[in-house]
Amino acid sequence: MTTDTESATSIAERRPAKRRLGDLVFSGTALGAGILILVILVAVTAFLIAQSLPALTEDPDENPILKGESFLTYVTPLVFGTIWAAVLALLIAAPLSIGIALFISHYAPRRLATMLGYIIDLLAAIPSVVFGLWGALVFAGFLQPFFVWLNANLGWFPLFSGTVSATGRTILTAALVLAVMVLPIMTAICREVFLQTPKLHEEAALALGSTRWEMIRMAVFPFGRGGMVSAAMLALGRALGETMAVTMVLSASGVITFEVLTSTNPTPIPANIALKFGEAHGTGVNALIATGLILFIVTFAVNAFARWVVSRRAEFSGAN
Repeated sequence: MTTDTESATSIAERRPAKRRLGDLVFSGTALGAGILILVILVAVTAFLIAQSLPALTEDPDENPILKGESFLTYVTPLVFGTIWAAVLALLIAAPLSIGIALFISHYAPRRLATMLGYIIDLLAAIPSVVFGLWGALVFAGFLQPFFVWLNANLGWFPLFSGTVSATGRTILTAALVLAVMVLPIMTAICREVFLQTPKLHEEAALALGSTRWEMIRMAVFPFGRGGMVSAAMLALGRALGETMAVTMVLSASGVITFEVLTSTNPTPIPANIALKFGEAHGTGVNALIATGLILFIVTFAVNAFARWVVSRRAEFSGAN
């Protein structure tokens, strides 16, 4: 009897499982979508490289955008402006996002937390052009008196030195608008990470006599460190590629400067492309595409680093 049972079991194990039509369609669609993403990525990369070569190999004197300077000299201030605006936005948004996420996950009552979650998520649905209009027409004028105060009281610090812009359309205003735009994605990720903290860790910290803040500092933050870093990197990637809001808010000059209150501001690559693409012609278009290739490389590197952090965090189980 035992032998018959073992024989039937071995036959069932050797027999291939029957695959239903729905399973085949779903697996094929998922595989096709994955392959399509890779094909699009390769095609975009090939297009950027092919269109950038004329600007990188021709005489700069004949390029209407480069105007006699080398491509490296032209793109260096743009790379600085892109990274500087994104870093300023991240420095502003990161503490706010972590604080809001922590309040929603561990302090606010359930109804208030749900309402705040909806409001934060709603910010992600607002088009960037709306943020740009708000920043240029309302927010810049609102901040200008505050910039004057900063310059008068903290002008000894290099960031707040120089002559204050009369319109308020500075790199700091653009960074604040970018911070509002990246707030939803960073807050949402941090909130989910904080909610996944093992309850055993939190209850153990409270049982040992910790206050709520001590429990958060000893249990929640260590568990969510990788998630907070990955959220910051994803927000940085969003800020690096933002175009319309920065273009509409920033009074760009294309220089390298750390002063954040003056009318002489660095120009991010997306804003430079948006401002000059309409009048570009000939190899000038190739020069702008070449700057887009640099932006593509920077953004890809940031997102790759974020994915690496997320994958490392996924290997850790806080319940153990």
